Amino acid sequence: MDGFQTTEYGRRKHRTQKVAAGIFLCMTAVLVIPLLAIVGLLVVRGAPAISLTFLFSDPLSGMTAGGIFPAIVGTLWLVGVSLAIAAPIGVLAAVYLNEYAGDNWMTRIIHLAIVNLAGVPSIVHALFGVGAFVLFLNLGTSILSASLTLAIMTLPVIIASTKEALAAVPMAFREACWNVGASRWQTIWHVVLPNSIAGILTGVILQVSRAAGETAPIMFTGAAFFLPFLPRTVHDQCMALSMHLFTISTQVPNVPEAFPYGTALVLLGVVLLVNAASIAVRVRLRNRRKW
Repeated sequence: MDGFQTTEYGRRKHRTQKVAAGIFLCMTAVLVIPLLAIVGLLVVRGAPAISLTFLFSDPLSGMTAGGIFPAIVGTLWLVGVSLAIAAPIGVLAAVYLNEYAGDNWMTRIIHLAIVNLAGVPSIVHALFGVGAFVLFLNLGTSILSASLTLAIMTLPVIIASTKEALAAVPMAFREACWNVGASRWQTIWHVVLPNSIAGILTGVILQVSRAAGETAPIMFTGAAFFLPFLPRTVHDQCMALSMHLFTISTQVPNVPEAFPYGTALVLLGVVLLVNAASIAVRVRLRNRRKW
């Protein structure tokens, strides 16, 4: 019995698939190659500066020597406090919009406001933080003011990702709970949120990355060029890796060439470590999901 022969239509379809695969491969390379180039440049030029002294000592000689330990601690303060503020508010707002609010003019305005807030430049957030938190609420230039500014800036990402994660939970799960007498909040707390936690953590990961790397929002609200002490409360100022990188790259003369690259490499490493921890938690929770 003769085998099947490929028709001209089948060959043309196969060629189209190969062309499409090649285009997608090129698009992936366009995204990945610049990333690898940036990381490679930071490693090559920044690795000579990395040492225990660089990581765990204070800046010396007008920040032309010593290390970046206060900047690392300050970055962790800013990321942690802003996350503690933005994550609960963002998740609760998304729960309300997806589970309680109906489709009316008010919710449409809220969605439009969230989208517009995501597109506001960071320097505008910085000016808002100065006016609202530093001056109006009289919090002064502090970790709290800077973290509140970062929290407002990152809220749209958390709200949007959480809302998408909640919407991905099948409606049948909710209906099954309602049919056995569970209230709406019991359904959300015991069924919807546990099954959407992996998607919620995606927004949290993005929040951490952006909060750690922003300079403008913290420049006027809480970060300092140099401090001879570590922050103890949220009412203190702090150094930050992004601000320190900007300072030694543009404002301080005679800085060793490896210092800015080493600082950027440490900043990238801090972000990757926090993201890796969040991704590990997300994968673990996703593997426990039953659907």
